[in-house]
Amino acid sequence: MTATISHPPTDEADPRFSSRSPRLSLAPAGPAPALLDGAWWPRSRDLGAELLSLTAVLDPLWGRITRVTVNPVYWPVVPRKVAVAGHVVNVGWFLSEQDPHELLLLSYHMGRWNLLVVPPRTDPASAAWLMAAASDPLGTSTASRLMEEAARLRTVVETDRAVEAVWESEGGHEARGPAARPRIPAVTAALPYQPMGR
Repeated sequence: MTATISHPPTDEADPRFSSRSPRLSLAPAGPAPALLDGAWWPRSRDLGAELLSLTAVLDPLWGRITRVTVNPVYWPVVPRKVAVAGHVVNVGWFLSEQDPHELLLLSYHMGRWNLLVVPPRTDPASAAWLMAAASDPLGTSTASRLMEEAARLRTVVETDRAVEAVWESEGGHEARGPAARPRIPAVTAALPYQPMGR
């Protein structure tokens, strides 16, 4: 399954958005499990509403989801039970034992899965990177480590844009400080091999 990336809604709490299919990216099945089984990009922090569409997609793939756990740091309300398509999903939380950026799903028949939870208002480029990284079957990063790396990459991009803006505003001339000078990577092109004539 691949990530479906779209712009987040302007109002996170709007219930119209919870009925859309979930933005989800799952790692392919492989011999050695990664730390994460994929990523989920909910449209809001309404866990009860968001679990409806998530379990509707995952139940046929992973068997009936019977229990979900979260860290309540980023979820304002953690319901104890959520009625989903003819069954009930029990919801629990762990404060110190569970990564705050992770959702744990359990199925009676198939086991457990850990999904990175991409914050609802994440920009689409960062969300796409996070979903791809969390779905890497060889991934060794935790959910929090991926969030830290995404923040670091976002800072690098924003700094590069600011440096470029200074460069452009000065007509492409050298900026006043060495820290503001854009770094232009050296590019070397390999010439095609041509045999020497005799």
